[in-house]
Amino acid sequence: MADKTITVEQTGSPIRRPAIQRQTLIGLGLNKIRRRRTLPDTPAVRGMIDKVSHLVRVVEEGK
Repeated sequence: MADKTITVEQTGSPIRRPAIQRQTLIGLGLNKIRRRRTLPDTPAVRGMIDKVSHLVRVVEEGK
């Protein structure tokens, strides 16, 4: 599972959001809208994405 990756794009602003959500975005390597990061597909990364699912979207590979 370590060789699988997931690409995440930030779609929402962290302004007026709890500090923990801003910190989670920074932990994912996101801090500006439309920025994308390719991350390892691990349970920890999936959990972080779930915490800020209203601010990010998972980009399908190959599209």
